[in-house]
Amino acid sequence: MSILVVGSVAFDSVKTPYGEAEESIGGSATYFSAAASFYTPVDIVAVVGRDFPRESLQFLSERHVDLSGLEVADGQTFRWAGEYEPNMNDRQTLDTQLNVFADFHPNLTDRHREQPFVFLANIDPELQGSVLHQTIHPKLIVCDTMDFWISGKREALLETLTKVDVLIINDSEARELVDDYNLARAANQILDLGPRAVVIKRGEHGATLITNGTYFSVPAFPVLTVIDPTGAGDSFAGGFVGYLAKSQDTSDTGLKNAMVHGSVMASFNVEDFSIRRLESLTQHEIDLRYERFIDMLTL
Repeated sequence: MSILVVGSVAFDSVKTPYGEAEESIGGSATYFSAAASFYTPVDIVAVVGRDFPRESLQFLSERHVDLSGLEVADGQTFRWAGEYEPNMNDRQTLDTQLNVFADFHPNLTDRHREQPFVFLANIDPELQGSVLHQTIHPKLIVCDTMDFWISGKREALLETLTKVDVLIINDSEARELVDDYNLARAANQILDLGPRAVVIKRGEHGATLITNGTYFSVPAFPVLTVIDPTGAGDSFAGGFVGYLAKSQDTSDTGLKNAMVHGSVMASFNVEDFSIRRLESLTQHEIDLRYERFIDMLTL
């Protein structure tokens, strides 16, 4: 079944210890779709400016990603610039220009409203709520957020969380959301806010899934050289939701399997700048790494 993703398509300028990439294609919807498209068709709803080279997303179209919901507005495309510390976990935002994204108001077509799987990428919780109001009984809703929204749009975020099935969030954001440093307690408190499951991303330490009956962790796949971590979380979400949509198994067991697929896709993403690695990636490479990952997890 298809997935609807609502998020950003952007230009990223990134500097890491391994080099830099200027005005490369990025954005949460881009990374998510590049990963999820290996599992199932994806519909993107996002906005770009007239300066955006639509042909740069041709590879997504060839992977059954529908771009009819990619609005082209007068103005410049969303831009972000950042620099990573040598540990590749800490980064500094150097510049953010929302441009046309500042006036983004997703209007879903009938096709988009009926998609059974929905991923709300890291956008304003008020927009996330607007999208959910337009959907028609989706089978699964997965949501991402960040510290900016936790502090700046808390009430809107809490309202959105009452309507989603899975929240994907990093460890520091989970602690901030419920004001509890203990991650296990924090996760259980997040479940009380509405989601059936919470996935806590822990960077190089992997990710943890918590439901009312499950506590399951997967490590990060060991990548010898991490070139650019930008988009790793969205790529994880792409593998995670992509697997669930393909398998149609949203049980706790299905969520566990989805965690492995998310980790596999994130591990490829960090091997190059921007979406380059996801663009060149093959299904055979994914299958081989998945098998290696399963071997890692098996006694």
